[in-house]
Parts: sequence; C-alpha cells; structure tokens
Amino acid sequence: MLPVVAAMPAASADSTLMCMESDPPSGLVIPRLTRLVSFAILVGLVVLFGLLSLQVMASFLLPLLLAAMLVVIFGPLHRQLKTRLGGPEWLAAGLTTLLVLLIVLVPLGILVTRAGGDAVAVLRRPDGVRLDPAVLDRLVRVVNEGTGLQLTADGVNAELHRLAEDWLGPIAARAPAVLGRILIGLVVTVIGFFYFLSDGPRMLAAVTRLVPLDPRYQWQLLEEFEEVSRAVVSATLLAAIVQAILGGIGYAVVGLSNVFLLTLLTFFMAMVPIVGAAAVWGAASLYLLFFENNAWAAGGLAAWGLLVVSSIDNVIKPLVLHGQSKLHPLLALLSVLGGVTALGPIGILVGPIAVAFLQAALAMLAVELDSLEGPSQPDDAAARQARVPSRPTGVA
Repeated sequence: MLPVVAAMPAASADSTLMCMESDPPSGLVIPRLTRLVSFAILVGLVVLFGLLSLQVMASFLLPLLLAAMLVVIFGPLHRQLKTRLGGPEWLAAGLTTLLVLLIVLVPLGILVTRAGGDAVAVLRRPDGVRLDPAVLDRLVRVVNEGTGLQLTADGVNAELHRLAEDWLGPIAARAPAVLGRILIGLVVTVIGFFYFLSDGPRMLAAVTRLVPLDPRYQWQLLEEFEEVSRAVVSATLLAAIVQAILGGIGYAVVGLSNVFLLTLLTFFMAMVPIVGAAAVWGAASLYLLFFENNAWAAGGLAAWGLLVVSSIDNVIKPLVLHGQSKLHPLLALLSVLGGVTALGPIGILVGPIAVAFLQAALAMLAVELDSLEGPSQPDDAAARQARVPSRPTGVA
C-alpha cells in the first residue's frame, strides 16, 4: 500500500511542505510582542548603564581625549617603530609612550628649572618686593580727593595684606587636592595613550561593529577627529609660542628683569583659556606701576599686551584651524570662543571637534538624501559620495 503523501497530487504535497516550513510549532516561536518588550528592556538597560558609566567616567573624559589627540599626533612615530621592531603591539606602544614622555618632560623640566631659579633669585633680592611708597601715597591722595574718604597708606597696606591672605588661604588649602587630580589625570592620559596605541585597532573594530552607522561614515568621523585634533594642538602651541615671543620682546623693552621667567609663564598661560597671556603681562604692568613707579613703561606694556600679544591669538588659531581642517576661519574662531564659554577649558578642544562633526554629519545626510531621491542628479550624488573616505590615513 503506497503512503498517503505519494497518492496526493503534486501541488497539494508542495503546499503542505511549505506550510510545515513556514509555520513551526508554536512552542518554538517568540511572540512579536515579547520581542518588542525584550528590545525595549535592552534599550533601557543600555541607556541606564550608559548614563551610570558616563557619570563614573566623567572626570576622566578630558585625560582620555588628550590621550586620543596624542595618538593622532604621535601616530606616525608609533607606526614607524612598529614596522622596524616587529614583535607584539605592546612593545612599539610602550617604546612610543616612553619617547613621548622624554620628548615632553625633559625640555619641560629644563625650562621649569631655569624659570624656578629666576623666581628664587627674585624672592632672595636684598630689597625684596615692596610697593613704592610714593606711588601708594599719590594713589591714596587721588582717591581721597575724588571720593572724600580719609584713607591712609598704612590702612591700605593692611587691607591689601588681609585680602591677600583671604585670597591665598583657600587656594593653598585646595592646592593638594588640585595637584592630586592633575597627577591622576596625567597618569590616566599616559595609560590611555599606551592602550590606544596597542589596542586601538581592536577598539575601533569593536566600535564599528556596535555602532549602527555605515562604516564609511564612521571612518569619516574619525578622519574629522584626526584633522581637527591635529589642527587644535598645532594652533594652540603656535599661538602660545608667538605670544610668548611677543611678550618677551615687550618685557625686555620696558626693562624688566627675569625676562626668561616671564616669557615662559606667558607661554604656559597662553594655553589656558579665558585667562591667557593677559595674566602675565597684566601683572607685569601693575608691577611696573606700583613697585617700580614707572607709569610710562606700565602703560606701554599694557597697550602692547592688549593690542598685540593677546590679540594675535584670535588671528593665529582661526587661520591654523582653517588651514589644517575644513573649518571656515569664522567658524573656527566661534567654535573655540563658544566652546570655552560653554564648557570651560575643555571647550577649546571640544568646540572645534563638535563643529567639524556637524559639518561631516550634514555631508553624510546630503549623501543619504540624494540616494533616497533616486538617480535624478547622479553627478551631485557621485561627487558627494566621493568625498566620503573609506578609512582615515592616520588610523593604524
């Protein structure tokens, strides 16, 4: 006796097999609602633990960002060492980290030692650092005549001494904690720099798999980060060097001693947002006025610092950012100033990067919109597509 299936028509047998393949047993099927609930729970967990991780890692974001920028700058050195040495990744990464520390710390140590010697020499001068009595008496007399007050030089000196103690006391109390945070940040930067060099390709591959974005667009964002990071570092260092040189010229012309110390301080303060080099040439101008009783030199130095030293920063940074990245000079200037205003010192790095990412995202959106519109404008779509790189050249 033949099986029942064999006796069935061919069309009926095929339809039966299709039903069996398309409708597995209900016990093996996850209902669609359950899958949606599971997906919503997963998204909620990702958001929850993402926010917690952000809160935990918030204090280390700036050191990690600095480490990533160091990788962009010293990436060519690392690739050369890796090619010549061969061997494991950690060997070239460790040697690169050591060389970078030597390149940065040795010259910095020499400069700080020289500047420290000048500072000690100033403090050990026989006459000390005293306010010129003639200047103070004249200032008190002008204030009394203009306001009707009855101030005295001794009273002003005592009040200034009290204000100095009130101002310096909290700073001295917080100094150990601040120095500790700076030290921890430096350690995190060095460790992050090492691991970004040794495990960077694997980290990028993992992020590429997890982020639901076209890999071409991910590499474009990385290229933008590479370009803007290099431009920001170059612009900051070049502006600080130029301001230090111009400031040093001004200090030498007005006859200040310890020009090297003041020039070095100008270089470091020029890299500090908001405060800038004005903290040094402004203090030097006040010193000339109140301690040296030289109003002409004080006014000349203040005018030189305001019109030339500090103003050149707003010229160099936009030009360098425009030359080494795709940012317009106006956007470059506004991104730096707005970033510092909104985010503080870290804004000098985050501001230009955010604007560059916005430009890149708009270019990606234009490519996607052209692809959705169809082949009506193939030349424009092909041109935009050609501007999307497949992989940034600086990424190992």
